[in-house]
Amino acid sequence: MNKNPLHILLADDDEGDRLLFTVAFSELKIKTVVSTVNDGTELMEWLNKQENSLPYILFLDLNMPSKSGIECLKEIKSNPRLEDVLIAIYSTSENEKDIDETFLNGANVYISKPNDFNLLKQVLEKAVASASKYKEPGMIRENFLLKV
Repeated sequence: MNKNPLHILLADDDEGDRLLFTVAFSELKIKTVVSTVNDGTELMEWLNKQENSLPYILFLDLNMPSKSGIECLKEIKSNPRLEDVLIAIYSTSENEKDIDETFLNGANVYISKPNDFNLLKQVLEKAVASASKYKEPGMIRENFLLKV
């Protein structure tokens, strides 16, 4: 088994959500290094720096200023260097249009941000533990929405 920590990246403009996210990962048994960026523009600058190693999984908020999560998703999937990055949409939106649009644009899983800290830890652990299955060909929409 790989002893190296998994690199997790979160793009979210909400400071409180970024803090809860990093604290949740610090309490999990999964060995991780968590990085955060404040918006879509900062995310794309971070991903495009050659010296930054790509994350194991990117948690991407949809509703961000300057560049939305969907804009970032499309840009990532159109870049050959980035197209294989696992992307977990991490949003308060439960709108079917958002879910469908992110699925059709290549996101790997959709997570509705839980309001409970223990549920947050469970959903993050489940997302990371089963991340490799999200790359399997033939992903169907019914399996796209991650539930705990």
